[in-house]
Amino acid sequence: MKFNTDDMEWPTFLDEYEKLVFRMTIPRVMIDNTSCSNATLVKIDSARKHGILLEAVQVLTDLNLSIKKAYVSCDGRWFMDVFHVTDLDGNKLTDKRFISYIEQSLGTIHYASSKIYNGLTALELTGTDRIGLLSEVFAVLSDLHCNVVEAKMWTHNGRIASLIHIKESQSGYPIEDSQKIDRIEARLKSVLKGDNDVRSAKTSVSLAVTHTERRLHQMMFADRDYERKPVIRTSNDTPIVSVLNCLEKGYSVVNIQCKDRTKLLFDVVCTLTDMQYVVFHATINSAGDRAYLEFFIRHTDGIPISSDAEKQRVILCLQSAIERRASEGVRLELSTGDKQGLLADVTRTFRENGLNVTRAEISTTGDSALNIFYITDVRGNPVDSNIIESVRGEIGWSNLKVKELPLINHQTVDRDGSMLLSLGNIFRRNLYSLGLIKSFS
Repeated sequence: MKFNTDDMEWPTFLDEYEKLVFRMTIPRVMIDNTSCSNATLVKIDSARKHGILLEAVQVLTDLNLSIKKAYVSCDGRWFMDVFHVTDLDGNKLTDKRFISYIEQSLGTIHYASSKIYNGLTALELTGTDRIGLLSEVFAVLSDLHCNVVEAKMWTHNGRIASLIHIKESQSGYPIEDSQKIDRIEARLKSVLKGDNDVRSAKTSVSLAVTHTERRLHQMMFADRDYERKPVIRTSNDTPIVSVLNCLEKGYSVVNIQCKDRTKLLFDVVCTLTDMQYVVFHATINSAGDRAYLEFFIRHTDGIPISSDAEKQRVILCLQSAIERRASEGVRLELSTGDKQGLLADVTRTFRENGLNVTRAEISTTGDSALNIFYITDVRGNPVDSNIIESVRGEIGWSNLKVKELPLINHQTVDRDGSMLLSLGNIFRRNLYSLGLIKSFS
């Protein structure tokens, strides 16, 4: 299937030349369900511009698709991307309406905008993480009669970043009173400061429309979480990242090996893009529960990475980008009717039972709330099942449920039992055979 610009209804004010330019720059999308037995192929040809790869990956990620493999190549001013995708259960895509929606979404990424939270006020928070901090934040918002409509919170290396969309609890309107906004910011900043974070705690009202998860990456990057040491290390599975220089063609080559998970490619490409690097070639593959990613990059000024300090910074930033979303702890889902103070009550119960929230996703639809929390004990270890059951009893057995972490369907071994060859090595071999690579440093 292919997205066809000839079927579009053109605005009356566009002349034929403007229509031609539009046809030349709009991505060409083809979805192939026959070439691969266990994945749907999404092929995109697009004029090259900074961020176009991120926009494509963002569309696929936001549609809850798992990217099992990917090939990215730039030929002059044109990008050619191939993504092998499935649903989160590892199945090929079969719904024709969904496939058509994917084509339309990818075909208009040059002109697409992020989700707009109409009628909501956005709060951005960064500071030092501690047990019960989220409970204190929601208690302040409840006390100030603010209703949390949507929110996401990440923690990493002892830091916290959260983007919270709120409205007036009584009127349902956005909060536009400057004095009330000042009170909200002041009280939240006081909470974030605590006893030892006077300088780095930050609160602000966000007016720009930005993809929520991309904004969280930007906030933690600006907070320089990548320079900090983890307060509690609960996993030894640190991503392996290396950076080499391809002397002949002027690329820097980034190789990543880490545990595979959903949205991994988005997190990596998002970070490279916001650090002002352009991806010219890339291969992505997974084997078992491991992911292998390789990127040929240059800075937006056309220069590869030029110093050991810059190499180290890229390594640390990519490791942090991968770790921020790594889900530590048990996943709890709260599904119940929305009401004033709900989040303050629930997170207070977590705090009183010695539970630490490492990540949270809050959403409401009408009068219903669906909230997801990842929790550990105060030391970052798995929570005792008896404590979880006690918390469920306090909050409501039918409302708070323990959910398994979402699984990713992997290819593990070939039929002869050997592990799949690193796609990065295959890609390097192909470039070598074409004479594009002669040496690395």
